Amino acid sequence: MKAVLHPARAVVLGFLLAIVVGSLLLMLPAAHSTGGSAPWIVAFFTAVSAVCVTGLAVVDTGSYWSPFGQVVIMLLFQLGGFGLMTAATLLGLMVNRSPRLRTRLMTQTETRTLGLGDISSVAKIVFVVTFTSQLMLTAVLSLRLHFGHGLDWRQASWSGLFHAASAFNNAGFSIYADGLTRFVGDGLILFPVMAAIILGGIGFPVLHDLRHRWHDPRHWSLHTKLTLTGTLILLAGGFLALLLLEYDNPRTLGPLSMAEKLLNGLFLSVSARTAGFNAVDIGALTQEAWAVHYFLMFIGGGSAGTAGGVKVGTAAVLALLVIAEIRGHSDTEAFGRRVSASMQRQAITVMVLSSMIVALSTVILLRLTDLPISRIIFEVISAFSSTGLSTGITAELPPAGLLLLTLLMFIGRVGIITFATSLVLGERRMPYRYPEEHPIVG
Repeated sequence: MKAVLHPARAVVLGFLLAIVVGSLLLMLPAAHSTGGSAPWIVAFFTAVSAVCVTGLAVVDTGSYWSPFGQVVIMLLFQLGGFGLMTAATLLGLMVNRSPRLRTRLMTQTETRTLGLGDISSVAKIVFVVTFTSQLMLTAVLSLRLHFGHGLDWRQASWSGLFHAASAFNNAGFSIYADGLTRFVGDGLILFPVMAAIILGGIGFPVLHDLRHRWHDPRHWSLHTKLTLTGTLILLAGGFLALLLLEYDNPRTLGPLSMAEKLLNGLFLSVSARTAGFNAVDIGALTQEAWAVHYFLMFIGGGSAGTAGGVKVGTAAVLALLVIAEIRGHSDTEAFGRRVSASMQRQAITVMVLSSMIVALSTVILLRLTDLPISRIIFEVISAFSSTGLSTGITAELPPAGLLLLTLLMFIGRVGIITFATSLVLGERRMPYRYPEEHPIVG
């Protein structure tokens, strides 16, 4: 009898295969700007960061890698953000318009789609939104870079394309050594980038729901309502907190005009939620601003999109659970709907496991280095949440530390539940239940 690969394992193996192929391509002499071969740790770390749409880097993307190497990196984070199983579903649709059940199950696992009947529709939405958004953003950025910043058409077009793909996929890679800091006062660059980050980060199931019911918010799914509400709260809260904390910081927002402070306060808030771009020096932020980043990065964006983190939906369900407990309600409710007990358990599991991974990884990195704990925590959460922001310590980490970050990026991208499920050898239902008791909590 032919063995059937579990969908969760297929997703994990698909990402591993992409990482291996990407690493080998980046080790080719043609990928290095000087014609030499990149060290395996540099190629491997870069490939993992690209496939996991993180953006952490140990070398300068623009100067270290050749045009071929940069194309490989862009293709890797394009594939990582688009989704390997989603790509397989689209290929099946183009070939015979009827993807096999196994492919649909794997795509459902990767995209967190609620029903198998939605797979083809969601896959098409992923393709259309990805292609259209990146094409429009490429055009806007290329025109601005040519007419506003003096780049020739070839440079402007390549920079526009690379950053458009990086922004929509929440990858955070930039071909500029200083990130986007040279555009700190240019709203015609930063606003389109923020729009792409948000669009890619709210999740494709939400976009699918909005496409079919955009004119009827009352019939949006609970997931869509929670994701959009949570996203607005986090963006507004992060904007206000970071603007106030950095308003007078002479190394970040202090020297800017009021309009530029508002622009960059918003950009900080948007980028902190797994995008990884920086228009100001992240290492120059105050300790309090780093703490706000811990929170925003850890939560991340919407499920089944290009964003990372524990996801807005997870945080929303836990918040509703706490509110219900405080009010003494037996059910966890929102927008006239009840959240199932299984989803509550899953949210708790994601939060607990994620917190344990971040805490353990922080302890390990503290053991491996002499770096301050505030910077270590920032780096760990940034890697696990697929954010890619850094206070500047990535290149200072030893090989063991870099390998730890690659593991964090990988787990964060495939999802803690998917990763854990892929490690489980099998599922079994217990034929009995123990008597119930009520241990004291709190």
